[in-house]
Amino acid sequence: MEIPVIDFKKIEGESRKETLSLLHQACEKWGFFMIENHSIDVELMVKVKALVNQHYEQNMKGRFYNSDVVKSLVDKEITRNVDWESAFFIWHRPVSNINQFANLPMDFQKTMDEYIDQLIKLAETFSELMSENLGLEKSFIKQAFSGSKGPSVGTKVAKYPRCPRPEQVRGLREHTDAGGIILLLQDDEVPGLEFFKDGEWVEIPPSKNNRIFVNTGDQLEVLSNGIYKSALHRVMTDKNGSRLSIATFYNPAGDAIISPASKLLYPGGFSFQEYLKIYAETKFADKAPRLESMKKLTNGPRDLLM
Repeated sequence: MEIPVIDFKKIEGESRKETLSLLHQACEKWGFFMIENHSIDVELMVKVKALVNQHYEQNMKGRFYNSDVVKSLVDKEITRNVDWESAFFIWHRPVSNINQFANLPMDFQKTMDEYIDQLIKLAETFSELMSENLGLEKSFIKQAFSGSKGPSVGTKVAKYPRCPRPEQVRGLREHTDAGGIILLLQDDEVPGLEFFKDGEWVEIPPSKNNRIFVNTGDQLEVLSNGIYKSALHRVMTDKNGSRLSIATFYNPAGDAIISPASKLLYPGGFSFQEYLKIYAETKFADKAPRLESMKKLTNGPRDLLM
């Protein structure tokens, strides 16, 4: 099963229409895809991964292998209610908390901030392209996410350490993501991420050639009235390798009110007789204008068609 790959440089070229169609299909049929030739500085991506790996080795690895999770696995008491991961979460917007981590060097903080600035621009571009593909105003998703202070942006920095008994525990249990657009900078050697599609688990390969993995969360499924999908996924453990995952979430603000875009909703609250009056005049025409007329009927004065 070949995962969709979006060549971002084609968005502004002669292949724009074809590329937008591929993006729409990826969001509609898959809920996840890869992007290449994006705008993120490649050297910055490499540096972020190196700094995270270094931080894990120096500050997180020892603590993880002395944790109750590891002890439970050694004692064969592990349950399905734990995850084999070592992780922390950084908030970037609307307010950053990166300087509150005492063991994160200034170089780490500065590099992460530069990376996130670029990534937010990419996420906003995606929000505009997705809005366009849904037939909405270009700014619709960003505005829907904004609340009173703008969209929320945060990063889960995670390592999925080598596991002596990978058959007994997940790196991360099956779930969908709660938010909006997720951009993942992941390991380029160690696999483990899997997404569920058409009744089977699809293995996501390590990211080669500086590709970024993207998936859509629950809030985009709601905003799109189910057109775009939030896909179930998980992380498997590995006996031979420790997997890197840097997942940045472009999410609604905490006070954002989320509901399906009215333009994407089917009309409701009308009688069949009312529908037949419009249907009789438009039976052999496209149904979309007919449904739009029913929306206007149910949202406006009902005596217009009586």
